[in-house]
Amino acid sequence: MATMSNLSIAPAEAFARLRLCRSDGIGPRAFGRLVLRMGSAAAVLERWHELPPVVTSQVRLAKPDAIERELQETERTGARLLFLGGPGYPEALASIHDPPPVLTMLGDPGLLEHPAVAIVGSRHASGNGRTLARSIAHGLASSLFTVVSGLARGIDTAGHEGALDQEHRTIAVIATGIDQVYPEQNAGLSARIGETGLLLTERPFGAEPRAQAFPARNRIIAGLSLGVLVVEAALRSGSLVTARLALEQGREVMAVPGSPLDERHRGTNQLIKDGAVLVEDAEDVRRVLEPLLLRQAHRPPRRSPAVEAARPGAPPVPSAGPDGTAIAEPDGLVARIVGLLGPDPLAVDDLVRQCQATTAHIHEALLELELEGRLERHGGNRVSLLFA
Repeated sequence: MATMSNLSIAPAEAFARLRLCRSDGIGPRAFGRLVLRMGSAAAVLERWHELPPVVTSQVRLAKPDAIERELQETERTGARLLFLGGPGYPEALASIHDPPPVLTMLGDPGLLEHPAVAIVGSRHASGNGRTLARSIAHGLASSLFTVVSGLARGIDTAGHEGALDQEHRTIAVIATGIDQVYPEQNAGLSARIGETGLLLTERPFGAEPRAQAFPARNRIIAGLSLGVLVVEAALRSGSLVTARLALEQGREVMAVPGSPLDERHRGTNQLIKDGAVLVEDAEDVRRVLEPLLLRQAHRPPRRSPAVEAARPGAPPVPSAGPDGTAIAEPDGLVARIVGLLGPDPLAVDDLVRQCQATTAHIHEALLELELEGRLERHGGNRVSLLFA
């Protein structure tokens, strides 16, 4: 087996986590719930036959030799793997609802330790927009912020370039494998970031760009950051998706205003109407984010149950309450949850209280409903039933 870099996680467990992540039909949320149910990724694979058929029938497990090849490629290219619950995994990203279980990174992982701000915007940016994004990124990087963006054309490119000019403080979250470049015109920029900044992806080696990968990438951009700054964006754009994800994750959203006659400012102007902070330069962004840094320094990190389960040496999920009484097992919970849910969204925390069950058991029951196609998830960690 090829060596792995995140060595507080046993090699066999790291291999199992990567195999689960690369299996068709297992996304970040399903991964977290399966690990929470079984206690480890290795246990999930060992006890795969014990899982409900509704789960196993919709999953195609990755072949071990494919995982071995990916590990060899990771080592050969100088990239490293970063595991949820392991050392170096950013607390901010771990706090989101569906953190990536495994990330591949190339470059300086120390950048993940600095407070970060995302700069995103139009791929077809104006000259003034590019200049402003570059200037703001340069100013933020000089104030020890890491600038995060998605390596796209236009505003993303300008943000990366501005931060690279100042202590190389930039992270590019990409929607392809770490060995791929998209768009091709940013090949030089990608190589430069891989050498002096940090490239980051949840996708495997060789993965090419596809439409559904970009919203998934955007949740990582927002999740790494204290706040998201949108410089230029149309009313229907990926940048506004990133802003919406940032709001759902409890991040600050900022926007640069512009002429209503220019489509590239319609989205940013709408964000400001909806409550985003109007900013014009790096100093404005610093004034918004510095109070958040102070509050963050005095607040314990928030971790989801799935993150706790992913920590090396984490205790098994309890089967009894604090008073020693037995807690309802998932099989009985499914029917109870169906009885409590309807077409209107209900908070998962309310389900935990009303069912008097552990959060782990609730999530496991919800997983079964979700994989049966009977459950819909909503922002704010809320769920509802789907009716045919």
